[in-house]
Amino acid sequence: MKLSSKDVAKMIDHSLLHPTLGDSELKKGCELALKYDVASCCVKPYHTALAKKLLAGSDVMVCAVIGFPHGNSSSEIKAEEAGQVCRDGAQEVDMVINIARAVEGDWDFVEKDIAAVLAVTKRWKAAIKVIFETDYLNDEQIIKLCQICSRLDCEFVKTSTGYNYVTMPDGQLGYKGAGDYHVLELMRKHSKASVQVKAAGKVRTFEAFIEVREKYGVTRVGTAQTAAIVEEARVKLDGAKPGEKVAEVKGY
Repeated sequence: MKLSSKDVAKMIDHSLLHPTLGDSELKKGCELALKYDVASCCVKPYHTALAKKLLAGSDVMVCAVIGFPHGNSSSEIKAEEAGQVCRDGAQEVDMVINIARAVEGDWDFVEKDIAAVLAVTKRWKAAIKVIFETDYLNDEQIIKLCQICSRLDCEFVKTSTGYNYVTMPDGQLGYKGAGDYHVLELMRKHSKASVQVKAAGKVRTFEAFIEVREKYGVTRVGTAQTAAIVEEARVKLDGAKPGEKVAEVKGY
């Protein structure tokens, strides 16, 4: 079946996570999400209830992040935070693993940490997306996390938050995120078929979107460049005429 701009939109988690993004910008972001009928709005925990209200009556889901962006809260706090956002209306929960424990190879801890949150999301019938923060990890660690998430029957594995920076070869701080297609290849290859892959960070163009979908089996993308991607999809996939440029709400 031919891909359409609607199909593209329904693969997007519209990111509204910038540290300074307040209520007024959240409202604008939700309006944009409704305009394009995306999969979800990905919001900060305290914005969950407001996002639920703003998106009421639509099929745009509320996706809340927890343990974001560093993953350093205790498992008990992550589980409680997951419960709170679910009570506030989140239909999907994006959690950050304990990155340091993964780097150290303490896989028993990492698995229990994910399982603690998963128990809550299962109870609320919410999907979980487990954020690896792949810029900090080597191939072996990424593969191990995919195996853990597969064993636990998580709904998604996700590359990164977009807000954790590493020292790049030029000495500047930055991140590769989902722009490192090698990690997407690893995640798809080593996760069982029922576990979907979300690419977050650095998927900022229609071309990149199509590439991660077609070559690496990505089924969800986290981006703040929603309007630009979907508008280009309308032109290139639907044959529509170029529309007016739409201002983006700040995000990664």
